[in-house]
Amino acid sequence: MKARLRHPHVQDGAAVWGLARDVGLADLDPSYSYLMWCRDFAATSVVARPTDGGAPLGFVTGYRRPEAADTLFVRQVAVARAARDQGLELAMLEWLAGNVPDLRYVETTVTPDDEPAARLFSAFAAANHGQPHRHALFAPDQFPDSHEPEILFRIRL
Repeated sequence: MKARLRHPHVQDGAAVWGLARDVGLADLDPSYSYLMWCRDFAATSVVARPTDGGAPLGFVTGYRRPEAADTLFVRQVAVARAARDQGLELAMLEWLAGNVPDLRYVETTVTPDDEPAARLFSAFAAANHGQPHRHALFAPDQFPDSHEPEILFRIRL
């Protein structure tokens, strides 16, 4: 399935939220958040649309860390079921890393049980000639509710 990658527009927000809901993202945000994300963080995010039009096939949301402008933090990655296992996740990360100027690092957090995310970010690191540096960012006792630890993956570009 061919996809066109680009930065999102506000008009993508509702469809991006729908994709996040349909794929069952564990950390689904309110629809308002996706509209705001597509407005305020479009330059650090990507949406994949079919070349022949239609609903989004995938998206990656990210932002520059305020204390480290050379670092892109990836917040969410989602791919439609019909577009999985075709390398779209990695292609979106590569596109984003190449289209956000002055990046030296990409970061994300992964829970210990999220093996697909760990594989994706390890593959992204390998594609950029390295291994992710991993360490615990947030311990379970730091959350106000029941939550697994969040492991920071830091990848040098």
